[in-house]
Amino acid sequence: MPRQQHFGWFFARGFGPQGWSKPYWEWGYEWRTPRIYQQSARELEQAGLDLVIIEDAISLGTDETLDLRVRSAYGGPKHDPLMLVPYLFDATEHIGFAPTVNAGATPPYLGARQFATLQHLSSGRVGINLVTDVKSARHFGLEELAHDAAYERAEEWIDVARKLWRSWGEGALVEDRATDHFADASRLDRFRHEGTHFKVAGPLNSVPFDGLGEPTIVSPGGSGPGLAFAGRNSDVQLALARLTVPEVLKYRAKIHDAAIAQGRSASDIKVLFVFQPEIVSSAEEADRIVAASLTPSDAVVRAILEGQSSDLETDLTVLDLDRPLDPGIFGQHVSQGTIKGLLGAHASFADATLRELAVAKARKGRITDGTGFVGTAEEVADFIELLGDDAENDGFIFSGDLHPVTIHRTLDELVPILRRRGILRTEFGDGGLKTNLADF
Repeated sequence: MPRQQHFGWFFARGFGPQGWSKPYWEWGYEWRTPRIYQQSARELEQAGLDLVIIEDAISLGTDETLDLRVRSAYGGPKHDPLMLVPYLFDATEHIGFAPTVNAGATPPYLGARQFATLQHLSSGRVGINLVTDVKSARHFGLEELAHDAAYERAEEWIDVARKLWRSWGEGALVEDRATDHFADASRLDRFRHEGTHFKVAGPLNSVPFDGLGEPTIVSPGGSGPGLAFAGRNSDVQLALARLTVPEVLKYRAKIHDAAIAQGRSASDIKVLFVFQPEIVSSAEEADRIVAASLTPSDAVVRAILEGQSSDLETDLTVLDLDRPLDPGIFGQHVSQGTIKGLLGAHASFADATLRELAVAKARKGRITDGTGFVGTAEEVADFIELLGDDAENDGFIFSGDLHPVTIHRTLDELVPILRRRGILRTEFGDGGLKTNLADF
């Protein structure tokens, strides 16, 4: 019997004009209102997915990339995902939602109260995708921290949030109408936290979670500090890695070692790998798509460079395409994972011109030979089953716009196959997100 796996969806460009340049933009698509997202959320739940992770970036970028970002709508504008999430909960019953929160922009008391509220509103289905992005620091008059210091701040943020969530001790909520006694103040923790980054006083102005449990913690970082953060705090690791059996095993081992080092069990963290398959109707169609990708047009190359420029906070479109890239142009806040994403299979930037890097990113491959993710639904299901059985994979997070067109293209043919093989759940229990993740 194949290994059963968890599946989710990464709303990769956040609550903004996703798909701006795609044909479905004109199909009555109003990104500012919740309807299209509610429809998408219902369809993901019906497919049996466990959660949706919603990306966010508070800042529109630096002066260098601002024009490029808003002109292409690749990096913004974006609305606050926390405001969208209650609408998604209202439209669904089981699937969880994890909006992104910036540890440097949201004070931990405010964040703890917001997510306590969402946990109650959703009956335990909310998660927190906590990020360490420092590019928005100037909007708040804050210092732009170095990479490791930003993770230290995120660790402190989680510590404070948990103190606040636990500041209502056992028996604090009385709710005795006969004695007109709602709560017992003597059981509230009036702690004073004075740390490196935050000074916070308890208790939290909320109520305890009772049987709901605390919000599910999602972490996306793959650096040393990021893995350590996941080992100590996370319930779900949003994993970026080459999707081969050896690489998945290697990544999972790092997460498990980090968890064990913090006194936790390896099974406490679900490692879910980001995956964006391109499902086609036949092997012949897949071969045509792969062949066409080998010689991308100038427009495709530019679109790739625009996207990479947004992610790297550096305008690559003004550079000489036929010279190697100087990695010194990237700021210290740019993650090594993002830089490696541009580098691809090359060992260093000296090994290829910028044009060659862009062409390599445009290149697609067949999922059957391990060179890419283009394939029929059966072939994609074979790949998912392989990583589940041979690499003990916990599951995948599909990546794309949160739009019915994208969802149908990815899931319509794939879901029945995964269910028939016993890989994808066929029903939900009565619990919240943590309970669903613990089902297998």
